[in-house]
Amino acid sequence: MAVIVQYIVVRNGEQKMTFTSKKEADAYDKVLDISDQMYTFLESAKLEMSATQLEELSFYMSKNREEVVGLLRGGTVKKVAAPAAVGSRAATGRKTAKTKKTAVSDSAAVASGA
Repeated sequence: MAVIVQYIVVRNGEQKMTFTSKKEADAYDKVLDISDQMYTFLESAKLEMSATQLEELSFYMSKNREEVVGLLRGGTVKKVAAPAAVGSRAATGRKTAKTKKTAVSDSAAVASGA
C-alpha cells in the first residue's frame, strides 16, 4: 500500500486545486490571495463588467503579476498570452492530448501550404 501526500488548496469551503508539493500549493494560494485583492480593486473602479469577467481578469492579472508590475513600471510586454477561460484545462496551463494534436496538425497544414 502506497502513501500519497496531497496538498489541497481550499477557498471559502470549496476545493480549488490539488498539488503534490507544499511549494506549489503555497504559490497557488498566493495567486488566489492576490486575485481576491485585485478583484476588490477592480470592483471599486465601477467598470461595466460582469462579476465573472472581473473574476477572470483579476485571476489572469494575479497569475501574470510579474509582467503586470513590469508594465506598470513603464516596461514593455514580454510575451502575449492567449486568454483562457477560467476553470478550463487551458487555464491551468496543462495541454490536453487533443490540444497538442491540433497544434501539430495546424503546423503541418501551414508547412504543406494547405
